[in-house]
Amino acid sequence: MKSLMIQGTSSGAGKTTLVAALCRIFSDKGYSVAPFKSQNMSNFAYITPDFEISRAQAIQAFGARCNITPDLNPILLKPVGNYSSIVYLNGKRFKKMHAKEYYEKFVNTEGMKIASKSLKTLQKNFDLVIMEGAGSPAEINLQKYDIANMKIAKKANADVLLVTDIDKGGSFASLVGTMHLIDEKYQKLVKGFIFNKFRGDIDVLKPGFKKLKNITKIPTFGTIPLIPLNLPEEDSLNAKPKHITWSKKNISKIDDELNKLSKIVESNIDINSIEKMLQ
Repeated sequence: MKSLMIQGTSSGAGKTTLVAALCRIFSDKGYSVAPFKSQNMSNFAYITPDFEISRAQAIQAFGARCNITPDLNPILLKPVGNYSSIVYLNGKRFKKMHAKEYYEKFVNTEGMKIASKSLKTLQKNFDLVIMEGAGSPAEINLQKYDIANMKIAKKANADVLLVTDIDKGGSFASLVGTMHLIDEKYQKLVKGFIFNKFRGDIDVLKPGFKKLKNITKIPTFGTIPLIPLNLPEEDSLNAKPKHITWSKKNISKIDDELNKLSKIVESNIDINSIEKMLQ
């Protein structure tokens, strides 16, 4: 099977949550699954005595029922202000870097090498790698430095699903605009759209799916309803920093939430089409 990548029309669109759900769904189907995010910017980390990666990839690993390793998130950026971050490589602290230095001197050379090596390791050891993008692939001012979206999707030969947050409004425009701003060589990687955080009458929404397909030639795979979830947020965009004790009790709660999430997502998205697409 090929790799699958979830990208979004914006930060907070639901990429992290959808990857976690798909990891559990395909694990339940009998596949060995691993999540992957080449580069994550977050101050919320999963910390062990030997390494630390983003908390989001650790929770996705619980969904996938796989071991948590540095390969799941080979580059972690911890913002410290003044356009600088502490850079972690393969779970180890590397150094503090200004954004200009990171983008112009590191990301497309050593950064891509490190991300590619971890990706190859996961692809070798798992039936399916479900990748998560970062922010939006349509940030045209940063596309040449973006190793978290289309460049890494192309390297992985991954099919891409584009998710959008319809609760914020403007989802159809966001999807069309994103597709328009993605480099033409990458547009063919996008195989479907998903509308997240939907509430209302699906029949009212369906005519929009038809018009959207006429414009983009890309189908909509389904919607995910707006639901309360007791899963830790990935970054400060949606949450205040909150410490998590990785106890058996808390992990059990996360596992229960992942099971609930996977059932909801599977019942609202055409999972069979995604599976066929990957074969």
